[in-house]
Formats: sequence, structure tokens, C-alpha cells
Amino acid sequence: MLYKRGIFPNRQDDCSNNVVLPVKTPQLSDFRRIVVKVGSSLLVDRGRGRLRHAWLAALAEDLADLHQRGADVLVVSSGAIALGRTVLGLPSGPLRLEESQAAAAVGQIALARNWAEALGAHGLTAGQVLLTLADTEQRRRYLNARATLGRLLDLRAIPVINENDTVATTEIRYGDNDRLAARVATMAGADLLVLFSDIDGLYTAPPAKDPSARHIPVVERITPEIDAMAGGAASELSRGGMRTKIEAGKIAAAGGTHMLIADGRAKNPLASVAEGGRCTWFLTASTPATARKTWIAGSLEPRGTLHLDAGAARALRGGASLLPVGVTRIEGEFARGDAVLIRDPEGQLLGRGLVAYDASEAALVLGKASRDIETVLGYPGRAEMIHRDDMALGLG
Repeated sequence: MLYKRGIFPNRQDDCSNNVVLPVKTPQLSDFRRIVVKVGSSLLVDRGRGRLRHAWLAALAEDLADLHQRGADVLVVSSGAIALGRTVLGLPSGPLRLEESQAAAAVGQIALARNWAEALGAHGLTAGQVLLTLADTEQRRRYLNARATLGRLLDLRAIPVINENDTVATTEIRYGDNDRLAARVATMAGADLLVLFSDIDGLYTAPPAKDPSARHIPVVERITPEIDAMAGGAASELSRGGMRTKIEAGKIAAAGGTHMLIADGRAKNPLASVAEGGRCTWFLTASTPATARKTWIAGSLEPRGTLHLDAGAARALRGGASLLPVGVTRIEGEFARGDAVLIRDPEGQLLGRGLVAYDASEAALVLGKASRDIETVLGYPGRAEMIHRDDMALGLG
């Protein structure tokens, strides 16, 4: 861990908000997988309703620098509705649901094209991913989305993610991309989430209303006092404000992901952060891997059991995924994405994991080589019965 508790200048701890400064703040170069969230107010010129091409090109340059040094990069981008409403000639102000959906349908095409062109200028491949609330809340759909993001990153592409506003309704949507970005970060196992906004971080009070408001460079834990500092919403082009960013910080911390809020209006905003530009870091004491395994180990009710042969048990203890060929017997009625117990040939508990097959499918492929799964099921299935990232061992 790079960080430890510190104090404000002159050793005066701020007891009113329970915030302390660390001796050493993180650096962008510390992180291997980074999610960057871009808001509509940054990406779209409010007056003209057009994309800020020069700003996007500069950000793409920053993303290319991260990518070149080996980091995995994901982008959560707003802007589809803001772009689409201009193309369709919709008036300013709140839109009806069907107008928002129509604007998103038109704007998503333009948004994806511009991201592809900006990243392509640096030899990078962009992949569009549209998510709904259910994709991050329902385990089956969550695992599908997680696998897609993981494969895109394995292929060194940059996923560009947005909420699928063409089908989302008020009742089944995030409503802001701050919390969506935090869900994406935990889903993808990112160790850093960057929220670019039109403010350079968290203040003790809204700085536009309170001249005495102080900037807070580091938040080690989100307390009720930190909660109270969050202000209201932003512009009509953006559905997020400081409140949604604090909520995103809670999601990120629970998933083992550090988060920072920075002013994204400057050219090359990531380079500005890397060079020490003002921002607020939200720290977590966990890591994505340990947080995920803790969740699997203790937060999910097991729906069944997989019994393994000796070779598979040894492979798991060595860090491998569980393949169907190593499963000898199943118990229970479970669905894909459910938690199941994992036992060795003697019946000893090895751990728990999220299974990639329904019980009926698992019964058909158990003992089979991965290359034979398509023949058995009639369609391609997952190579692993339980991926090692979806497994928590050492519980017995």
C-alpha cells in the first residue's frame, strides 16, 4: 500500500470532516487498468450542440500514452443524447422519454464514430459497448458483459461504454454515467476510476456559493461528513453532480477501485493529472481481486456443488480455472452466474465460485474436454466451468 494516514499542514487534523492527507498520493503510473469517464458537458459544446473535436483529440492522445505503457484503458462516455438532440433539432430543456431515446439512437452513432476516429488516429481500436442497469445488476448478464470487456482488453482494444439510452426508461436506468462508470470499473476489475468533470475535485462546500470552501485533495474513507459536502446537479447536458460522484466513490471503494475527480476542461486532462494538477483522490484499502473474492466467498448463497477429480483440485490450488473435464459430479439446481461450492474428491471444501453454466448444461459437459463443448451443447460455450477470477479458494 502506497498510502498512510497523514495530517493537514501544521499538524491540524480537520475534525469537522474527518479528512486527513496521506504522506504520498497515488500516481497514474501506479495503475494497470483505468476507467476514464467523460461527461457530456466536456465532450459537447453546449451552445452549438457539437462535439469538441480538438478536446477529444487531446484526450485520445492521453489515452494512447496510457495504452502504450501497457495499461488497460476503458472509456465511459456521455454525449449521445446531447449530440442527437442537435441533429434532430430538439429544443433545449428537459426532453420527454421518447425524445431522449430518439436522440440517443441518433447520437450514439455519431459518438461511436468520433471515438473510433480519435483513437484510430493513434492506431487504437475502439469497441462500442452499450449497457443497461440490468447488465450490471443481474449476475448472468453481468458475467456476459464482464467477459466481453475482458476479451476486448485482451485484444488491446479500448471499450467505449455508454448507458443504452435508446431502451432504458426512468425505472430501469442509472440516470448518470458516474455510477455506471463505477459499476463498469468494478466489473472490469479496474484499479482506478477517473471522473472528469467541470470541477477539480471535492470541496468542503460548493465553491460557487461559499468563497471559504476548501479543496480536499484526498479522501481515505467516505464518511457522513463527506456525504454532506456533495452539491447539486450540473447542467442540462449532464445528469450528474457531486452527489453522484460520491455515490460512485462508494461503489468503487467497495470493489477495490481507487477513484479521482479532476477538472477535465483543460487540453490533455490526463497529462495534467499526471503532472500534479489539482484533483481529489478517493482511496480504498482493498484491491479489485480481493474485493471480488471476498464478495464471492461471503456475500452469495451457494446454489449447488461441483465435485472435482484430483487433477482439477491440484490445478485450482495452483491458480488455474476450473474446466469441465475436471468435474465428476454436480449437485443442486443452479443457473449461470450463481455461486456454487467446489469440493475435492474427498469431499473437502476448496472454495466457492460463480458457475458459467446452468445445472442442466453442466451435467452435459462435465468430464468433457473444452473443445467438445460445442458438439455436446450444439453451440459454443465457455471454456471454463468457473473462471479463476470468479473463484474464491481456501475456505475449507
